[in-house]
Amino acid sequence: MSNRSASAGYDRHITIFSPEGRLFQVEYAFKAISNAGLTSVGVRGKDSVVIATQKKVPDKLIDASTVTHIFQITPYIGCVMTGLDPDGRNQVLRARQEAAEFKYKHGYDISADILAKRMANINQVYTQKAFMRPLGVSMILIGWDIERGPQLYKTDPAGYFAGYQATAAGAKHQEAFNYLEKKLKGDEQPNAEDTLELAISTLSSVLSASFKAHDLEIAVVDRESQKFHILTTDEIDAELSRIAEKD
Repeated sequence: MSNRSASAGYDRHITIFSPEGRLFQVEYAFKAISNAGLTSVGVRGKDSVVIATQKKVPDKLIDASTVTHIFQITPYIGCVMTGLDPDGRNQVLRARQEAAEFKYKHGYDISADILAKRMANINQVYTQKAFMRPLGVSMILIGWDIERGPQLYKTDPAGYFAGYQATAAGAKHQEAFNYLEKKLKGDEQPNAEDTLELAISTLSSVLSASFKAHDLEIAVVDRESQKFHILTTDEIDAELSRIAEKD
């Protein structure tokens, strides 16, 4: 009996473990994130936190301004969604709903770590019930905490979440991890300019590409405003020019 036919029964249900202790449908959700063909990175510095991703417009007839993978959830928290677009939009909608309910109930804005934990809990429930499927998307959240400063969290389809100094998701995530590990040695945290530069250089290095402003989407939360800000094309262009001059 081939391996394929032996595992076939366990492929069909997300709630059934294989004899090796694996949930195949959850593993396939992780593959869907990689197969979407985009790579995203998040980097946390001393005074700011940055998310960056590729911007790919699938068709020349599509209005590029309507294609995005970076979303604002509250004025202080935003995210980059890597994976299947419709699943990503669905999860962003749920995150906004959770954030609004939290503020209504408690009277103050939700923090990035509480929201990441809540979204991970919801994802985990999707791995238990046969009438749901895991979402083929990874969410990298950034925000500002009054006590702890810049925050960077990532959730995945299995329901796992953690805080990071730097992280990546998507097609070339392992190469991005390796690059970031080399660049972020020790406990020293980069300043705001270096944090932004590291996010861009990570994408540029792992994808072996030199980007123009319309090829990237970048968002920042910094100490000064503490608000989530999506960079305009002009701001990205100015940043790319600064990095080019530095080199």
